[in-house]
Amino acid sequence: MQLIRPLLLITLLLTGQSGWAGTFSQIGTSRWVTVGKVYDGDTFKTRKGEKVRLLGINTPEVARDDKPGQPLADQATNELRKLVLGKTVRLEFDAEQHDSYGRLLAHVFLRDGRWINAHMIESGLAHAYTFAPNFRHAARLLIKERQARDEKRGIWNIPRFKVLSSNEAGRKQIGQFRVVTGSVDSIKKNSWGFRLNHIHVSIPRAHRKWFKTAPKLKYGDIVVVHGKIRISNWGKLYLALHSPFDLEILE
Repeated sequence: MQLIRPLLLITLLLTGQSGWAGTFSQIGTSRWVTVGKVYDGDTFKTRKGEKVRLLGINTPEVARDDKPGQPLADQATNELRKLVLGKTVRLEFDAEQHDSYGRLLAHVFLRDGRWINAHMIESGLAHAYTFAPNFRHAARLLIKERQARDEKRGIWNIPRFKVLSSNEAGRKQIGQFRVVTGSVDSIKKNSWGFRLNHIHVSIPRAHRKWFKTAPKLKYGDIVVVHGKIRISNWGKLYLALHSPFDLEILE
């Protein structure tokens, strides 16, 4: 298995690697709620009517209206239902407690300390999905995702979600959130963008503050990126990185 560039490895190690950790060195604001309904693999409603979205992960979409469900969507929903429905769980919040839909954003823990967000990733029923400024446990979840990817658990053994080689990416993936790997074959002069085969990867100006400095890439580096594949006005494939955790530098 390939190794992570030392700088990123140090960051990950400092944040810890325990999947079922019941305690952390830094605990944000938290409170207890009872789960009344599970909508899908990453969203539920409390008995008081609050809608909760699990932070840092995304599970396959369930069928809605005329859209069919994605592979393993029902399994992810059933797993979350089995774990939390009717139970009192602890919500741990990060920098922002609500999203634009008014949902609570939280890491969810059972009374025995089990961390539900990590469990869904470890089970291969979710991928890491990190957005600023909620970075508290992003590194931990990325480690769990990498382990699930390496062992091809759940979604990582399905064509729709499997890690996509940059030379395999094409128009049929446009609009999909994908995990893509490839070798850096060109770097922009300002270092805020690079190319993986025919995919142009960039860090939009609005998101650069979360990176602090431009990624220290060099020609030939093997990287893994997370993001939605889009098509530019010039007909080129591109993928935008929104957080430092959307980029893994391997060697």
